[in-house]
Parts: sequence; structure tokens; C-alpha cells
Amino acid sequence: MIKQNQLNESNMKPMSGYLAPLVRDIAPSGIRKFFDLVTASKEDIISLGVGEPDFSTPWHVREACVYSLERGNTKYTPNAGVYELREAIAEYLYDSFQTKYEPANEVLVTVGGSEAIDLALRALIVPGDEILVPEPSYVSYSPITRITGGVPVGVETFAKDQFKLTAEALQACITPKSKVLVLSYPSNPTGGIMTYEDWLPIAKLVEEHDLIVISDEIYAELTYGQKHVSFATLPGMWERTILVSGFSKAFAMTGWRLGYACGHPELISAMLKIHQYTVMCAPAMAQVAGLEALKHGLGEKDQMVESYNQRRRLVVQGFRDIGLECHEPQGAFYAFPSIASTGLSSEQFAEQLLYEGKVAAVPGNVFGLGGEGFVRCSYAYSVSQLTEAIDRIGNFIRKL
Repeated sequence: MIKQNQLNESNMKPMSGYLAPLVRDIAPSGIRKFFDLVTASKEDIISLGVGEPDFSTPWHVREACVYSLERGNTKYTPNAGVYELREAIAEYLYDSFQTKYEPANEVLVTVGGSEAIDLALRALIVPGDEILVPEPSYVSYSPITRITGGVPVGVETFAKDQFKLTAEALQACITPKSKVLVLSYPSNPTGGIMTYEDWLPIAKLVEEHDLIVISDEIYAELTYGQKHVSFATLPGMWERTILVSGFSKAFAMTGWRLGYACGHPELISAMLKIHQYTVMCAPAMAQVAGLEALKHGLGEKDQMVESYNQRRRLVVQGFRDIGLECHEPQGAFYAFPSIASTGLSSEQFAEQLLYEGKVAAVPGNVFGLGGEGFVRCSYAYSVSQLTEAIDRIGNFIRKL
């Protein structure tokens, strides 16, 4: 083994000097930071930090995968994904959200929705392009934009507007360099949604300023009271929109890493080029499971959504009862309570709550503009865990 002093005597730079500056300077995910702290802890901590269903993947979906493996289905699939799965995705999206795609050249199966977002941004961005991101938002959009040489531009949304994107806020951030608008509704971390009427003025601006839209609709199935409206269904927006989604949230398949992107064939073709040179194809066994979920798992999906809805009401009322303002999330499975009344920053609140209150939540500031003064709490946990967590948070606040 080479000793450290031998390295120091060579002409080798510190290892950080070899890293691409764009990558070296990106901060690690604020979500994973708190997840790692909980994982490393030996104490009785309740984690509300990770956006992962507490349900197991339905047994018949797992069984389909096992049976496929027993038959030796371990080969590469077509780069774009098994045609039967792409066909099922297109049929599901049309039946559920009235978005129409041709399986042959307008659907791409990816390694989770995260890969689809990465592919879309890399296929579109030229260094210097500005990418508009309504915030608070999922933590990956801005770092991926920076890695590709783009410039992320946050568009702030507010609790008073139920964290909806407004045309006024978007217009104020558009410049001649604006190229892509990244949308994430239902929203992680706020649970905000957009209605058809909400989308109309946004679509008008997209057309006026010749923008391309990446619409991350991974939580589309998780809405409460109002059906999800895909941005691609707005007049004139199909051609401009790359719809991104996957199986992780609605079908409790996070670890399977199965997602998809749909859009104009030229956009999908460009993304496919990157996909085939980097990951080749999504895992064959995950694709088998995804096909089974779409064919026979819709009933279980609906049962999970109803359970989340019950937990949503419990958590929102729980926060209000202990004195934290909390707007009512209409989608996803996150509550985003304000902790401004405590006098602590989001980071301070989350750290003290973790060590003193034994509850893990994610500080709102990691989600960008408008996130300071809030924390994100997932309610994709059992009722008993959520009830105990609310009690602990209430006790923590009373001791401040």
C-alpha cells in the first residue's frame, strides 16, 4: 500500500484538483444528509425525511419478477425499453390523464424518473442556457442543470398562493437566455398542485417565449380531491413538453428504479442517444414488474392513495394543533409546515428536532427559494409513527 507521505513527495495534486469544478463544488443532497444521520444513529428516531412509500411492492408484482427470473429473463432489452411495457405506459397515460403517445418512438423507459430528468436536461442544454425552476422544488433539478453547463433560475412560489406557480412570478424571471421550464406538480416538497385554469397563463408564457417544458409528474396519481392535470394536455403544449414519470411513488416501487419519459419523437430520440451510451437499458426484471403493475396493480394503487389521504389529514391537523401553520397539501405525500414562529432557521430547527426531539425532517431551505422557514415532513409512514412523531414535535416546540 502506498503511504500518504509517498504521495505527498510526488508531483500529484490534491485529488480535488483533478475533479471537474462543476461537480466538485456541488453540495451533497440535503435530503440524504438527514437520511444518513438517521441511518447512522442507534437511537429511537422517527424519520419523516425520505419520500418513500411504507408499502411493499404488491406481491403479484414481485412474483411476476421472480417468475421471469426463473425463466432466465436476464438479457438486455431494447434501449428504449420492452415494447409491451412502452405500449402499456402509453395506454395508461391516455386512460388516466388523456395524454397520447406512440409507444414506438415517443416513450422511453429509464432507470427511474431521475434518469429521465437528467437525459432531458442534457439533451436540451447548451452552456449558458437558463433553466427556470419553480421553488421550493425537488433538490436535483438545479445541480443537474449546473453539471450540464446551464444556469438554474429559481422562480419563487409562496404558501399564500398554496405554492402554485403564478404567471407574474414566471414572467419576472424570463430573459432572452431562458430555454427550459422545469415543472414539478404535484410538488415535492410542498404538496401543491396546479389546476387547468392555473396552467393556462403559464402555457401562454411558454408559447410567447418559445420555451421547452420538462414536466415531472411522478406524483400525478397522488392527488386528493382534484384530478391531476398534465401540462402536456394544454393547447399547443404537447409538442413543447417532455413528460417524466415512473413507478416509484404510486406503485411503491422505489428500489426497482423504473421510470419513463414521453414526448415529441425528436426529443425522445435525442434522449435515447444518451441513454444507450450510458446505461444501455433499464433492468429487464424491473420492466417485467412495471408491466405487471400497470396491467393488474391499479386497484392496489388506489388503496394506497386513500391511505395517504387519511394520513394527510391527520398530519396537517396535527401540526396545526401544536401551533405550526401548515397549508393543506393537495398532492404528493408531504406536509410543509412553517416553523417561523419558533425563531429558528430551517436548518437549526431540523437539527435540534433530530437530536432533542428524536424526529427527522428535512429543512426547507435545501429546496431553494421560499423554503426557508419551513420543514418537509413525509406522511408516507404508518399512522402510529405519524402520531408519535407529531407528539414528539409538539413536546420539542414546548421546550424551546
